[in-house]
Amino acid sequence: MNKRRITLFAIVLLVIVNGCNLSGNSDGPKPRMSMFVGVDVSGSFMNGPHFDDSIDFLARYLYCHLNSIGGLEVPKALFVSSIGGARADEPKTFYPIQTFENKSMEEIAETLRKMFPKEEPNPYTDFNAFFEQVAYTVRSKNLVLRPITIVMVSDGIPDVKKDGKTNYQSIVVKPLERLARSVTIRLLYTDAVVGKSWQTSVKRKRVKIWTQDADVMVSWKDPKILVPGTPLNHQEHFFAWVNDNVDFGVRARRID
Repeated sequence: MNKRRITLFAIVLLVIVNGCNLSGNSDGPKPRMSMFVGVDVSGSFMNGPHFDDSIDFLARYLYCHLNSIGGLEVPKALFVSSIGGARADEPKTFYPIQTFENKSMEEIAETLRKMFPKEEPNPYTDFNAFFEQVAYTVRSKNLVLRPITIVMVSDGIPDVKKDGKTNYQSIVVKPLERLARSVTIRLLYTDAVVGKSWQTSVKRKRVKIWTQDADVMVSWKDPKILVPGTPLNHQEHFFAWVNDNVDFGVRARRID
């Protein structure tokens, strides 16, 4: 083997040993995921029994993701907005990651409550407008092709009816289809009937949907899951619960 081949072999071996990390960053892989969080601000959800619990959970969830606690992935980009408004197709503010960085869980919860005050519910739940704005933000911020996670706390009931029944086929996720190879919608604090309707009636090709019932979600603070007096980075049961019930790896299911 000549010197040139030996040198080339050494370079290849060095790259493999260092995990292809040639940037000088020794803190592990760079964040890739784009996370969008939607909060249902309709009266039916805000005045219901689970809104306060959902804000407390979101505060802890965002804090752990932003600080990579419990193995939760740090997002490259984070935007938080409301779902719904005073009228259909009403654009909403997307609050960026800097709004929540370098804050404690308590401060994040306070920020969320100021952003979405219970005293000011909106009459309209508009999932389609939210999805369209997510797609617009992904393109305008050059986040295309990065894995996208959309987390929504909502009862999941759209304000569109057909023949007197809630029309889940009116929910359109088409704007999300070509944004990335992996696009996952996580609908939290719904119920079994609504969750099944999202799973079976919302038309999609590549977008993945995961729903979780409110009865399951409220168990996150059970003392057997979130152990009192235990430091957050040692809450193994809590992070196992999050991985199994919220950040669950979902398979794509085409619905035509």
